[in-house]
Amino acid sequence: MPSVDRVVLVPVKRFADAKARLAAVLAPADRERLARWTAERVVAAAGELPVFVACDDEGVAEWATTHGASVLWHPGVGLNAAVANSVAELRVRGAGHVVVAHGDLPRARSLAGTIIPRTITLVPDARDDGTNVIAVPTDVPFEFAYGAGSFHRHLAAAVAAGMPVAVRRDPLLAIDIDTPSDLAHPLVQEVLPSWLPTNPANPNPARV
Repeated sequence: MPSVDRVVLVPVKRFADAKARLAAVLAPADRERLARWTAERVVAAAGELPVFVACDDEGVAEWATTHGASVLWHPGVGLNAAVANSVAELRVRGAGHVVVAHGDLPRARSLAGTIIPRTITLVPDARDDGTNVIAVPTDVPFEFAYGAGSFHRHLAAAVAAGMPVAVRRDPLLAIDIDTPSDLAHPLVQEVLPSWLPTNPANPNPARV
């Protein structure tokens, strides 16, 4: 791979295991298809930046390659270690700044715009609880700590790193899909694919 300075990293779990909290409204096949759809939108939001997918599933790796992304293989280490290991590997490959974006952002856009030189950028979710996007210089000792309440942990980690910190409350990047209520968000409803059973435009009711 040629040396690149700015890249996008998308951690993606096995599609069949994704979106378990939507089980009350979507069948397994629909949840898997939805997970692929949102991940595709995140990859597209990288624009011209190279995309790397951190995963430990052969199906996800094949999907990533099909969509023009490079695969970083981190089996069985969990989300935080997979992201940290990927950022370290990307630094060795020449990347100076990495945008870490979750794969469930239906309104993902302009990920390159989150990069500010020598600055850690945090994009919290709509509840200021999770962290949907982090843009971080690769030479900064930053601790990734995803999970409930991650935004405040990441904010503390950014301050501890001694770097300028930018908190970007982007109304579109703040939207993720975790629960049935997220599917009903007006900004999500605008872009939901017509095949999704919960989409009002779909004449067929959801079947679970």
